[in-house]
Amino acid sequence: MSVPQSGSGRVAIVGSGNLARTLAPALRAAGYEIDQIISRGKAGSLQRARALGREVGASVVAADRAELRAEIIWFCVPDREIARAAKSLAEAAKWKGKVALHSSGALTSDALAVLRRRGASVASVHPLMTFVRGSRPPLAAVPFAIEGSRKAVTSARSLVLALHGRPFMLRKQQKVAYHAWGMFASPLFTALLAASERVAGAAGSSRRLARERMLPILEQTLANYARLGAPGSFSGPIARGDIETVKKHLSVLRGVPAAREVYVALARVALRDLPAKNRVALEKILKR
Repeated sequence: MSVPQSGSGRVAIVGSGNLARTLAPALRAAGYEIDQIISRGKAGSLQRARALGREVGASVVAADRAELRAEIIWFCVPDREIARAAKSLAEAAKWKGKVALHSSGALTSDALAVLRRRGASVASVHPLMTFVRGSRPPLAAVPFAIEGSRKAVTSARSLVLALHGRPFMLRKQQKVAYHAWGMFASPLFTALLAASERVAGAAGSSRRLARERMLPILEQTLANYARLGAPGSFSGPIARGDIETVKKHLSVLRGVPAAREVYVALARVALRDLPAKNRVALEKILKR
């Protein structure tokens, strides 16, 4: 069985969560046939799968009743469920010649080893993007980290290019560090914003107003970072070496201790990695 080229072929999607609800319509728009949505047998899971199936013109089947016809099977389930889902589908097809993909950022293609032993070509294909309920980000220009066997990698690259994404290769031993990088870029960045909202509360702003009032500076910071990089977009009292202002910050943040810990940790990163004046003096006051 030949691997489908960009924009052609059948794909089965395992799962109907946030990633699947973005990926399946995007693949269909790119020219792929979404043949099946494979779901757990629970009522809530089947309900979500049926809604997605109607959207993309796919049949919906519970995993324990699946008979896979597609050339490519893409597992869009949480990390802890990938190996279990693969095992549950091991008897659902003759796997020789098929391509099995999963989208864990931290796990390697070995999570699909049960299918590889049955003849499938396997790979991990992870979009460096955030997927949350109520949002469907465009996949054009999104980097996709790919790792796996040659045939599956070729197929994955075709899929990503059809989505107008940007495929790049990872080695197995790089996957956990790659996923930690992604953690900094979105979930921990969101945690930083949550901490910022707490500090805004000390300045008299509600969380809603804090979010509204922070957006202009956040947008400009990201624009500066995109154009100038981290050193060129760094500003504020640490960049200026303004010791007295940093002391005042540390004092007022004693009333918001969790945010104070974040401030100190990030200030130390700034002193190590970014242009700053009065480094020695600032390092001393951060230790207090």
